[in-house]
Amino acid sequence: MWNFRKTAATTTKQRGDAAEEVALAHLQRQGLRLVQRNFRSPGRGGGEVDLIMREPDGTLVFVEVRQRSGASRGGAGGSITALKQRRIVFAARHFLHRQGSEPPCRFDVILLDGPAAEGQAPSIEWLRAAFDASASF
Repeated sequence: MWNFRKTAATTTKQRGDAAEEVALAHLQRQGLRLVQRNFRSPGRGGGEVDLIMREPDGTLVFVEVRQRSGASRGGAGGSITALKQRRIVFAARHFLHRQGSEPPCRFDVILLDGPAAEGQAPSIEWLRAAFDASASF
């Protein structure tokens, strides 16, 4: 079903898109609703939010999806650096500014680790409130 294996036929973008699909389906099963995918802030050095979701209570959730096939270099979680967090927060602030309101918000991370065997999904770990905007600056 989900093919995360690196092959000549799959690009990094295709693997990333597949990981986002897995994360989106997981979050929707948990009751969250999709607001927007791949929101990018304008300009050089801006950031991107993979998924913007809404909890049933109205909380806006900015989700970073990270997928790694192995645990070397810290696995999927090890790839979320302070710089990456700052860029996500920057994009989230830009999104909120465009909306004209600031509902309760948080920053979550979905980690997809391990090589997925053919037809199997990788392990999914959902880190709620993985970081916050104040710690990123």
